[in-house]
Amino acid sequence: MNEITAITPQAKDKTRCNVYVDGRFCCGLTLETVVKNRLKVGQTVAGEQLEKIQLESEKTTALDKALMHLSATRKTEKQIREFLMRKGYLPAVVDCVVEKLREYGFLNDGEYAEAYVESAVKNKGGRLIRMELRGKGVSDDVIDCALNALDDETEEQTAKKLLEKYMRGKPADVQTRQKAYRHLLSKGFDYETAKTVLREYGENDD
Repeated sequence: MNEITAITPQAKDKTRCNVYVDGRFCCGLTLETVVKNRLKVGQTVAGEQLEKIQLESEKTTALDKALMHLSATRKTEKQIREFLMRKGYLPAVVDCVVEKLREYGFLNDGEYAEAYVESAVKNKGGRLIRMELRGKGVSDDVIDCALNALDDETEEQTAKKLLEKYMRGKPADVQTRQKAYRHLLSKGFDYETAKTVLREYGENDD
């Protein structure tokens, strides 16, 4: 058994509080849940008991918060998990909410990746898009499927557009071309694509 050592209001949500057990943060609960279950400082409690209380009392609240978070922009599963964990929900509650969101069709990493690629190809190369999607928790298999829509011609056209913008008003000397080359690489284009679009400004010494 462990002891509840503190119950403090959350700074950004006054309807919720943080519960500390043995001096360490344990979970977040609504004030209503704390009162309903008569939780108080000094009370001994098993970790499984707090998890059960949160799962039964707060999965609906957690689902509502997740849906509100999704209402602004589409999110990946990883982003929703991180959001709920920051709110203090235990893994069992997070798993429950994620499963519900999948069932309702609100959470789909494949659809997210496809939409992300469709938007990002206007200003970025495939390498950078892949890196960003990985950072959002999308698996490589899902990323591969989404990037299938990005062919060499589309990527070259985007690289050419960004290069023209970068070179506008600049001399096409060796130093500028080298900087432009590095600029294209930083935008996620591969070496060959960068070299190809730079040829109209002269041979680039990389």
